[in-house]
Amino acid sequence: MARAALTRLVEPGDAVVGRWLRGLGPVRLHRALTGAAAPPPGASTERLAGCALRAERLDPAADLAAVARLGGRFVCPGDLDWPRQLDDLEDGRPIGLWVRGTASLRLWALRSVALVGARACTDYGTHMASTLAAGLAERGWVVVSGAAHGVDAAAHRGALAAGGATIAVLASGVDTPYPRAHSALIQRMAEQGLVVTELPPGSHPTRFRFVLRNRVIAALTRGTVVVEAQYRSGSLVTARRAMALGRATMGVPGPATSALSAGVHELLRGEGVLVTDAAEVAEMIGGIGELAPARRGPLVARDALPPVTARVLDALSAQGGSEAREVARDAGTSRDEALRRLHELLALGFVERAGESWRLASGDGRNGVIRRGDP
Repeated sequence: MARAALTRLVEPGDAVVGRWLRGLGPVRLHRALTGAAAPPPGASTERLAGCALRAERLDPAADLAAVARLGGRFVCPGDLDWPRQLDDLEDGRPIGLWVRGTASLRLWALRSVALVGARACTDYGTHMASTLAAGLAERGWVVVSGAAHGVDAAAHRGALAAGGATIAVLASGVDTPYPRAHSALIQRMAEQGLVVTELPPGSHPTRFRFVLRNRVIAALTRGTVVVEAQYRSGSLVTARRAMALGRATMGVPGPATSALSAGVHELLRGEGVLVTDAAEVAEMIGGIGELAPARRGPLVARDALPPVTARVLDALSAQGGSEAREVARDAGTSRDEALRRLHELLALGFVERAGESWRLASGDGRNGVIRRGDP
């Protein structure tokens, strides 16, 4: 009850409050900030005056009842459902989390990844975010984002469309969907996934709260993927916070001429890892054996030839026949060796023989039977 009250008394992420909470405990700190006990050590007059104003409308029992009516709950550090990776934030960790949805927040967070990016994203950004989210959901990963316009919404929708799990971390109360245009999306996530916030019911978002919300996204997940971001972007704040916490930090590249990808490219020039699909993301954050498939160009038949045989094949003229002596000279080998290799190439269908003359097999002109394309 005291922690629920503190979420209305103070702003999220305040390290000073975190130190007081660690030293005094939630009940004593609640009493100290509401004037029922001596103020916390070092508390300024301004801070105490602000808490006094907020204390006038404190009713944690009503807040808990309001969230319960929505099918939600309040999760505290030490609860069975508390994601302990949030403790990496130390004194800046949440006082508690208001949660809508019936799934276990702790268990879902164990295998979660953040997908964040530009609000005013391009069609490419929307496509990449939704495709990545769907691919990760199909692999059993929980997609976490902030329910904002652009990349966030595309990531949530991609996971939901794939029948996957997704968590929205809000900068407002769980009963105050923001942006308003995403009310239906947030409601669907509350039914199929989870909606999480540090702020009590009825709270409205502010610019400062968006920034603080990003640290929760970074700490809650195994890694953060940025899909489109300008140089000045809240998504990059999330990525750098994830990096500082020792989480995997990834970025999806875009056109070099796009200002919306400039921030991602700067991230990739540092410690960020370039990813292009869900398999590569899973390889970065998954367990042993979750490897992305090897990527290589198309294979052609001549790729399997031994080096000397390939040189003999290259020595044949595409314009007409060549005698074995000429082939040996151009391939840098003996005539006997050239003949042996030419007969191998004949058996494989690369060359044809006409008397003493050798030429490339008809229908190709360069390297015989091509299996899957030609470099």
